[in-house]
Amino acid sequence: MILHLLPTLLHLSTQEAGSLPGPGLTALQTILYFVMAPIGLFAVISIVVLLATADRSKGRTSDLSRID
Repeated sequence: MILHLLPTLLHLSTQEAGSLPGPGLTALQTILYFVMAPIGLFAVISIVVLLATADRSKGRTSDLSRID
């Protein structure tokens, strides 16, 4: 009995009353927005963090990092 109502219930829950869906995305736009953009943002943030935390003084040691 519930299986007969399932398509109707799923259809009613996908859109709110009075909403008008916009044009769909192409496959290229979908890949660009949901795959390439997050990967690009991750790469940019990783590079910024790497550059901000890189050890700039290779030859000099700190008193905090050695034990006498």
